[in-house]
Order: sequence, then structure tokens, then C-alpha cells
Amino acid sequence: MESLKVLVIDDEPGIRSGVLRILRKHTVSYPFMDEDYEYLCYEAATGEEGIELIHEHKPDIILLDNKLPGIKGMEVLEYIRKNNIDTMVAMITSYASLEIAVKATDDGAYDFIPKPFTPQELKASIDNITKQLFLKRITRKMKKEGKRIRYQFLSILSHELKSPLNAIEGYLNIIKNKEAGDNIDNYMQMIERALDRVQGMRNLTMDLLDFTRIRLEKKKDKYELVNLKKVAKLTISTIKPYAIQKNVRIKLNVPDEVLFQADPDDMEIIFNNLISNAVKYNINDGEVVVNIDKKNGKIIIDVNDTGIGMREEEVSKLFREFYRIKNDKTKNITGSGLGLSIVRKITDIYHGKIDVKSNPDEGSTFTVSLPA
Repeated sequence: MESLKVLVIDDEPGIRSGVLRILRKHTVSYPFMDEDYEYLCYEAATGEEGIELIHEHKPDIILLDNKLPGIKGMEVLEYIRKNNIDTMVAMITSYASLEIAVKATDDGAYDFIPKPFTPQELKASIDNITKQLFLKRITRKMKKEGKRIRYQFLSILSHELKSPLNAIEGYLNIIKNKEAGDNIDNYMQMIERALDRVQGMRNLTMDLLDFTRIRLEKKKDKYELVNLKKVAKLTISTIKPYAIQKNVRIKLNVPDEVLFQADPDDMEIIFNNLISNAVKYNINDGEVVVNIDKKNGKIIIDVNDTGIGMREEEVSKLFREFYRIKNDKTKNITGSGLGLSIVRKITDIYHGKIDVKSNPDEGSTFTVSLPA
């Protein structure tokens, strides 16, 4: 259970003790909240004392009376605004005019609680403020996360695109200046390497597009009955040229046609990422086995490989955005570090899960389980 700090600033002892008594046993819960909220209360009899406690305890909620000895409640409210103090204020007062209400609202007051108030009225106001606080924090977190993602996008793009572009430019200048002679065969290896770099940039671009679409554009009106066998076969045929280069065999086992209600693009992304990774991180003359089955009310997709495998600590970080395993075996393997995080997001959307079993030099098994 999470705690919110509440500061009551009121010159009437009865009001302060009443608020503390009501909120001491009060909790708030909404379906969209991960945890219930309880309240840790403080009290002040004057505006001056209230300002001291604001700096000492940094309350989440302030219940502020306007009619106070010394500085008034409106002055405390103005102080909070001018100093950009992150709190939500509800005015509690036995009298109020339109002018005071407008000024209080302009200075950041969220709510008004008239005196005398019932426990139900106080709880209703606190419940609403708590909901707004929760939504405010979620919005702030999303904005912060958005900035982090945008920064990572730029970092990844600048790093992953700059190197291949420099390499391609270098190869083209060598060819342009005929530094290897007039025989075109002397340039074939450079051309192949340049094409590999172009493919790497294309893969990165597609990963970024998929990642953005999954985060921002998930629409159920695109769902249809998808034949997973057809999607898997199409993916394998696309990846096969690369598998042939490494002499990696790909086997598909589907006992019957397995149908799933989904966005076809999502299923293609899952198969493409899992199978291409199984080939990419495999050994020469290795094998990839794709199993699709429907049992116990679930659709199970297994992708097994005989590749380089991973250590336990590497597996634990595998689904982080932009995470790539870096060691002597992977240093020449390109990738954006987004593919598996995209697969995880898709499985979450369909209320499924993805598990990994892997051992170094023994291969890996990725298992996606989707509720049928």
C-alpha cells in the first residue's frame, strides 16, 4: 500500500483533529491503480507553521483554511504557486465568495470543501484528489519515458546509421577511383559488404517502425482469424536465403492448421524476430526447429536453435528496449536491440507470455504462449 502525505492547515483544533481521525483509517482504491492509497497526516494551526511543514514533509495534499491568524490561506496558496511546490491544494472555509474562488483557482487550488463538512464529503474530495494525483504522476512518467525513448532512438540511429554510411561511402569512393584496378571482380567483396550494411540499416528502420506502431497504434479493428502456419511458412521463406549462407536448416512442425484472432502484422513480427534471431545467433551447419501447437486452451509457439546460447544474466536482460548481448561471439552480429522487446509487447497485448531457456554453446528455446 502506498502512502500520501496530507497537511491540514487550520486554526480550529476540532477541524484538524476531525480530518486526522477521518483520514487515519481511510484508504482509496481504483481499478486502474496498482496499489491502494493510505494517508499520513500532519497539522498546522497557522500559515507560517504550515509553510515550515510544507518544506519539511513535502505533502502530496494540503487542506488549507483561508481564514488564518497571521498570513491568510490565500497567501499560503500564492506562496506555493510562486515557489513551484508540487502539491494539490483543497481550500476548506466556512465562507467563500466568487472572487476568492476565482483567485484560489488561479493560484492552483484544486477543490473547495465547505465548513462544516461531513466525513463523506471530506472522503469524496480526498478520493478525487488522489485519483488526479495518480493520473498526474502517470502522465509525468509517460512524458519522462517518452523523452528517454526519443533520446535512445536518436542515440541508436546516430550510432547504427553513421558507421554503415561511412563504410558504404568508403567502398563507393574506392570503386569510383578504381583503386583496385579495372577488373570488376576485384570490387565484388566491397559491393557485398556495402549491401550487407544497407540491409542492416533497413532492418533497424523496420524495427523502429514496428516499435512505434506497437506502442502507439494498437487497434483491435485490424484483428482477423490468422492462419499461423501460413505466417510461419512465409517468414521462413523470407529468411531462408540468409539461412542458406550459414547452412542452417529450418524445420516447421504444425500438426494441424492453427488459427488465432489477431492483427496479422503482429503475428508476422513475432515469427520474423524469433526465427531470424535463431538463424542469426546460430552456428554454421546448425538447425532451427519451429513448433506450433494448440493445447490446454493455449497456442504454443516454440523456436529452438542450436546456436551460441546465453548466460542466465544475459537472459534476464533480453527483453529490455535497445539491449544487445555483447561478447566475442556477437560482436560481428548487427541488430537494433528492439526485436525481442517488440515481441514481448505484442504478447502482452494478447495477454500471453514469452519464456526463454538457454545455455552457452548449447542453443536457446523461445516459447510464446497465447490464450486461444
